[in-house]
This record gives sequence, C-alpha cells and structure tokens, in this order.
Amino acid sequence: MIINHPILGPRDAQEFVYLGDAALMGRPDGMTAGIEEFHDWLYNRDNPAGEHRELWYHEQGDRSWLVVTRNTVTHEILKVELARDVARAMGRAK
Repeated sequence: MIINHPILGPRDAQEFVYLGDAALMGRPDGMTAGIEEFHDWLYNRDNPAGEHRELWYHEQGDRSWLVVTRNTVTHEILKVELARDVARAMGRAK
C-alpha cells in the first residue's frame, strides 16, 4: 500500500506504523468531562466497514503523524493529512 505523504510524496506503508482510530485525537477535556465520557473515549471503538480515519506515524522517515482516510474494505486511501493540521482544525493544538 502506498501512502501519499503531504510533504514527502508517495511512500510505502512499511515506512509507517499504524496507531489506530483518529478519533483518539478528540480526547475529552479532563477538567469538564464526566467519567462515563472519558471511559467511552478510552475503551469503546467503532469497527467500521468502509471509510475510516486512522492515525499513522512515519517511523522510517520524518517522524510525522498523519491522519489517513482509508476505505477498510478496499484499502483505497482517500485522503492523507498532517495530524497537526487536523488537530488545529479541531481546536486541540495551538
């Protein structure tokens, strides 16, 4: 599988480490979230068939974090974004 890195261009997926659901970036605020909300964020995961956003780490390259939107049925990669840009858009990073 080829991941089209936003900065470095096409790279083999073997250069990356898959780190799970990109929804993990939406961690509840520990000061305002209830215990149930934090528990759900920590332990409950969807297992979708189809389009899914995933976190990938470029371990064998520039050590960047990516959010890869991929079809889990066909393995087609639909979009690749730098995780920092996604976090900024979510209001999680400054």
